[in-house]
Amino acid sequence: MSDRTTGGRWRRGAGLVVLAGSLLSPITLSRTWAEESKKVMPSIESILLADERLSPIVANAERYRLQVVLGQIETQPDGQPRLVQQGYRLEAEYFYPASSIKLCAAVAALEELTALATGSDVQISETTPLVYHALFDDEELESRDPSNIESGLITVRHELRKLFLVSDNTAYNRLYELVGPDRINRSMWRAGLSSARIVHRLSEARTAAENRMTPRIVFRGDGFAHAVPARVVELDLPAIAVGGLKLGRGFMRAGELVEEPFDFGRKNRMSLADLQRALAKIVRPDVESGGARFRLSDRHRALLLSPMGQVPRESSNPVYDVTQYPDHWVKFLLPGLEKVIPKERLRIYNKIGQAYGFSIENAYVTDTATGRGFFLAAVIYTNSNEILNDDQYEYDEVAAPFFAALGETVARALWGEAERTPTG
Repeated sequence: MSDRTTGGRWRRGAGLVVLAGSLLSPITLSRTWAEESKKVMPSIESILLADERLSPIVANAERYRLQVVLGQIETQPDGQPRLVQQGYRLEAEYFYPASSIKLCAAVAALEELTALATGSDVQISETTPLVYHALFDDEELESRDPSNIESGLITVRHELRKLFLVSDNTAYNRLYELVGPDRINRSMWRAGLSSARIVHRLSEARTAAENRMTPRIVFRGDGFAHAVPARVVELDLPAIAVGGLKLGRGFMRAGELVEEPFDFGRKNRMSLADLQRALAKIVRPDVESGGARFRLSDRHRALLLSPMGQVPRESSNPVYDVTQYPDHWVKFLLPGLEKVIPKERLRIYNKIGQAYGFSIENAYVTDTATGRGFFLAAVIYTNSNEILNDDQYEYDEVAAPFFAALGETVARALWGEAERTPTG
């Protein structure tokens, strides 16, 4: 199955592992954060085992390729915060990150804009219109985006909004082509996220060589045109250093069943802990889990956080039909969280992914009334017939209830019983 869209270092195999991060710079903590950090964090393993709705998944964790990482802010003796991560089955085997890695392309695109603006005498920004020249025979020149009701043009800002609001694949591919996979990976590695291996577009059948090619792209501003030339990217990436790359008993190719495991060895890859750290570097840049900060200005961080924290109906540009894109469309934890905290108090900054039977959530959840928050990332694989690319995955039957139960259970464990006004 294609990635969900508007169009289409630790003990391997173990249960619990704790990862502690370091800091780059101090901040002044609010009383809420300081008080929260003094509480004893329950283990993620105990949280999972305590819920009978989750126990069937936990009991068959290897089959479901279940991995979970819970992150909370801990105050050090000097008053500085750090991110402490607890993992369940981290790195036990490979998982396909699907659209969750779009977060990396979004960060790298904004870093690239800064580099372009610094190295040019023209005023390039996230709102400068873009023109994409055709690269492959099945493509045409692209300069318009009808979903941009303000201008009808392609801009980095608008692509970012589509990418987070509904996980748009075209938006990701445009940013991937603007930056190139080499610079996306280097952006992550520079920030200490060494597991990143981002090598292809999404929902486009391209060869490995084609995925190393980027088109000519022109920024057209007031009185100027700045061209980014087409190029062939040099990529020298090590093999994926985790087991379980071959999966299933067969896969569909061009409508025919190939009766052999599907090999993910040439697919994108990023560890669940690194995905969570990447999110933390955006949501809480004052709190580090190792490595440098992203090279983002406050304005650029705001450009990420705004659509990342919204649901589709809250967007005025682009506009989405709520019947087609309900609030939980890209907020897998929301149905469970709103049983603990009233929906109007919740804010979820996240990036999900869903493809090939894998469902991934990478979220920072906060109660806006109290300032309490936690990071939660998880992956589950649901493919009972063991055939890939047939679009027969138990996303609605197994994955969605799992994430709802996980969100509710973790929120209750960390925040206590529901703080809701009884209805009915």
